[in-house]
Amino acid sequence: METVVRYGIVGVGMMGREHMVNLSYLRSEGAVLTSVADPHPPSLNLAADLALSLQFPPLQVFKGHRELLDGGLCDVVVVSSPNMTHFEILMDIIKHPRPHHVLVEKPLCTTVQDCKKVVKAAAKRPEILVQVGLEYRYMPPVAKLIEIVQSGTIGKIKMVSIREHRFPFLVKVNNWNRFNANTGGTLVEKCCHFFDLMRLFTAANPVRVMASGSIDVNHKDEIYDGKVPDIIDNAYVIVEFNNGSRGMLDLCMFAEGSKNEQEISVVGDSGKGEAFVPESIVRVGSRSDGRPGVITFEAQDKRIKYEGLHHGSSYLEHLNFLAAVKAQGSSDGSPAVDLNDGLLSVAIGVAGQLSIKEGRFVTIDEVLSIY
Repeated sequence: METVVRYGIVGVGMMGREHMVNLSYLRSEGAVLTSVADPHPPSLNLAADLALSLQFPPLQVFKGHRELLDGGLCDVVVVSSPNMTHFEILMDIIKHPRPHHVLVEKPLCTTVQDCKKVVKAAAKRPEILVQVGLEYRYMPPVAKLIEIVQSGTIGKIKMVSIREHRFPFLVKVNNWNRFNANTGGTLVEKCCHFFDLMRLFTAANPVRVMASGSIDVNHKDEIYDGKVPDIIDNAYVIVEFNNGSRGMLDLCMFAEGSKNEQEISVVGDSGKGEAFVPESIVRVGSRSDGRPGVITFEAQDKRIKYEGLHHGSSYLEHLNFLAAVKAQGSSDGSPAVDLNDGLLSVAIGVAGQLSIKEGRFVTIDEVLSIY
């Protein structure tokens, strides 16, 4: 008989409801959604309607995360509330007398200081698994490129280039995502995904960051409570790693006229690999074979039952985390994306934001010690 794992979701806005749908496709794996919490009544109403359409058993609905934790109804808590709420919610989960495993949406927190506090608190609760929702590594073309890189096919990695050309930030509840104070800044809120991938591809840790960016097109005519949004909509970010490799992010959020939203290039000393999303195309070639030897193929993952908003990556994230929860105590019972991954992805973003503000290289040691 399949082990039952009970889930609660804190924050049922757009991404929280996306998690609900993903969990509905994991019922055969033992996932059961029992409860949701959100202080925003319209979001709770939408979640209740969705639960009915997905044929979930009746959900317990709470206005706050503390009531959900005290309810004793879940083994796993998914945190998909606004970024600036993550720290308080995570600390309450970690300190709760009853252990709850956690899947927290990116970014882990909006500041390095808060991330470090979460890491320290979680270290005292080894019975709790915490995974950070950096799910881009599960997108089939990206996962295939990671596999190619880690196999050594293209040699020792020297350069990673990631281009994200996409649409502007979506409208969220009370427009919370329009301000750096709430999000951590665009390079934290959006780009932590890509900094996480850079660390994976280079198999190294960041040393220093240089960035140039601005708010040039989007949201400039918007005003909320007398304030104009301050989130940047484009940037170039260079990241240097401790093994001598380099990463570069090219971000543009007014580029709806793009064939692909993400284009990733990883160059080693003997070859090159590329991944394209959403085309789901991967290319790999060697220096010795040159252009005629480049192989192009489509990346697929037949395990995906629901594509959703992120090309099946959220489904695979849940599938992997559920397996880790079930295997807790064994060699397979560790989160694939741990708190250190979450911390460093935020630290690179914070360093980038500071670099833009002050026009200089910013070391990771600096942001880890001060921010």
